[in-house]
Amino acid sequence: MEQKQQTFGVVYRKATLGEIIDLREEILIKGTDRNSPEFDMDHFPDTLHMGAFTDGKNIACLSLMRVDYEGQTAYQLRGMAVRPEFRNKGFGKSLLNFSERWVVRHSSVRLLWCNARTSAVDYYVRLGWERVSEEFTIEGVGPHVRMIRRIGSGPRAPRRIG
Repeated sequence: MEQKQQTFGVVYRKATLGEIIDLREEILIKGTDRNSPEFDMDHFPDTLHMGAFTDGKNIACLSLMRVDYEGQTAYQLRGMAVRPEFRNKGFGKSLLNFSERWVVRHSSVRLLWCNARTSAVDYYVRLGWERVSEEFTIEGVGPHVRMIRRIGSGPRAPRRIG
């Protein structure tokens, strides 16, 4: 079973909230109306925190929270962030790929969804995610769209915009 993956000196693995919270604060919270980098479901037992680490430093993170999507068992992707000096080098993509493989191997969940910032929509589309909503605003954070991704095997996710 894949517990971690190391590529070019970067280790991809499950992480603790404590290991990723500072990166969330730095990248996702500063400049918004949010006052905390923690999410309501961070401490739930079925929430997964994943990270990419080099020399013990967290360079990318994401969290997967068990939140059904339109009646289907799913994980909601939240809090994905990559340190600026490590962006556009494939670390976020590799972390997301590692996380998807981990979910397929360790759970029956085959659907991921997220509320993606509009500035990140093209990034997710390139990684195989599908836009399924019109733009909406998350108060204090900004414009987003809902996106889904089917992982592993199983029936296709519903396609719906609007």
